[in-house]
Amino acid sequence: MQTELSKQLGVEHAVFGFTPFPAVAAAISRAGGFGVLGAVRYTDPDDLKRDLDWIEAHVDGRPYGLDVVMPAKKVEGVSETDVEAMIPEGHRQFVTDTLAKYGVPGLADGEASGWRITGWMEHVARTQLDVAFDYPIRLLANALGSPPADVVARAHDQNVLVAALAGSARHARKHRDAGIDIVVAQGYEAGGHTGEIASMVLTPEVVDAVAPLPVLAAGGIGSGQQVAAALSLGAQGVWLGSIWLTTTEADLHSPALTRKLLAAGSADTVRSRSLTGKPARQLRTEWTDAWDDPDGPGTLPMPLQGLLVAEAVSRIQKYEVEPLLGTPVGQIVGRMTAQRDVRAVFDDLTRGFERAVDRINRIAGRSGQS
Repeated sequence: MQTELSKQLGVEHAVFGFTPFPAVAAAISRAGGFGVLGAVRYTDPDDLKRDLDWIEAHVDGRPYGLDVVMPAKKVEGVSETDVEAMIPEGHRQFVTDTLAKYGVPGLADGEASGWRITGWMEHVARTQLDVAFDYPIRLLANALGSPPADVVARAHDQNVLVAALAGSARHARKHRDAGIDIVVAQGYEAGGHTGEIASMVLTPEVVDAVAPLPVLAAGGIGSGQQVAAALSLGAQGVWLGSIWLTTTEADLHSPALTRKLLAAGSADTVRSRSLTGKPARQLRTEWTDAWDDPDGPGTLPMPLQGLLVAEAVSRIQKYEVEPLLGTPVGQIVGRMTAQRDVRAVFDDLTRGFERAVDRINRIAGRSGQS
């Protein structure tokens, strides 16, 4: 599963694995792919330094990258406290009432919420970059489109490629014009924030829009056959995220959530604004149903929704309240039916890729004889 891009980066397989777990990122790189650590949860730079130190010690010299979340435009003079003050009281009461309905206990006195929107703020992302650029990362990806121009320039000065996610050809062209090196075409099927266009349509549109820039296909990919399809559509690799959630190296801290992921089918996800205020694909739960109910107050725009539900999400996760317990995940969840280690996932990807390529070669051979 090699392409020009994978050869440029020195990896065996053109499989880029996004994950919030350092152990998964390192295992992806060791297995011949390219591990990308999600940095959004690292509000303390010392925590990021600790985990990058760990990756360095466990990646066996293989390349890896970092994924941050930062807007292209900076908003001056607005603090998290200022934003939180904008949340209507009726929405706060809706959260309180919903948690009470399901008997969700509160956090202990002095215990902070484990999930905050803070990591989405630009100044936090910049502290993450100050740490990351002290390490030999080969790729910087931004989940909110093109990062600020000075960040792109800084990355290039350090010989770091820059990638940005796009949900349309229009977005992809903006990335190209901003000096981005790699465009990740993320289809409707993907976990987390997604657009409206399915991967089968989006990938070739983006490939044509930004040629000759390399494109990675993302969204609903979790088998070798799908990798082969992505490459046949012109992609230089694939960007996989959801498939790693049920690997043995992943640290979800929730047996109940792992069980729900393994039992879910591809129809058991929903694009909901309940987590961040923007449409994000996640497991459908009674929590997402409550927010999507037309009789409810409706969700708030980003970042208000994320601030509103941060403590509630932490409580639901801590106490594993199964009816409400969910996570961002793509439609590929229907293939995630057993826990496997990262190496086993790669073995399955390579076998499926070989079968798909052999099948196409046979078809092409027969066609040539007709």
